[in-house]
Amino acid sequence: MTTVRIPAGWPATEEQARAVQDELRERVVLDEPGPPPGAGRVTGVDVAYDDERDVVVAAAVVLDAVTHEVVAEATAVGRVSFPYVPGLLAFREIPTVLAALDNLPCPPGLVVCDGYGRAHPRRFGLASHLGVLTGFPTIGVAKNPFTFSYEEPGVPRGSASPLLAGSEEVGRALRTQDGIKPVFVSVGHRVDLDNACAHTLALTPKYRLPESTRRADSLCRTALREATA
Repeated sequence: MTTVRIPAGWPATEEQARAVQDELRERVVLDEPGPPPGAGRVTGVDVAYDDERDVVVAAAVVLDAVTHEVVAEATAVGRVSFPYVPGLLAFREIPTVLAALDNLPCPPGLVVCDGYGRAHPRRFGLASHLGVLTGFPTIGVAKNPFTFSYEEPGVPRGSASPLLAGSEEVGRALRTQDGIKPVFVSVGHRVDLDNACAHTLALTPKYRLPESTRRADSLCRTALREATA
């Protein structure tokens, strides 16, 4: 497990962090379809915190996109690098997530974040931020709609409806299991929204959340317990 220091020059204020978002947002690529769903590798990333001990742990788990078998996994532990501010959560997580990805022994393929990409007040959530910094195709699959509105999709698995900021579609509410609460899919970088939803369905054969997210969540929670024992 790598121990990560806060990078020199890392934003320390909300104003600095928003300026970084404004700069990097211009680099997001939205006109590529991305890798084909159900092929190659897919990597889930997730983080776990112990704010009292000032510790954040990130996990990256690479899955075979067809079988969902684990191909590789890595973790990293670091200090919490930014205070909790809605809309700026990526600044708490990015250094440690990058270290976990760097520790992988193979390319990650598509990276699936437990959070948001374009579905973000500044259109630059963790999935977009991570994609721009790494160049990897990324998507966000979130558990709730944040501040955005949507109509309930149909009951069957695969039903979807637009996730809206006013009249702008920033993502989709996607039903991954019959009659179960939808997840909220948004583009991060180098993937279009149709493919982001197709990848999400390919990763949810049994459960509401993608297998990539489930495996990364389990690994980072275990790593946090070990790091703070």
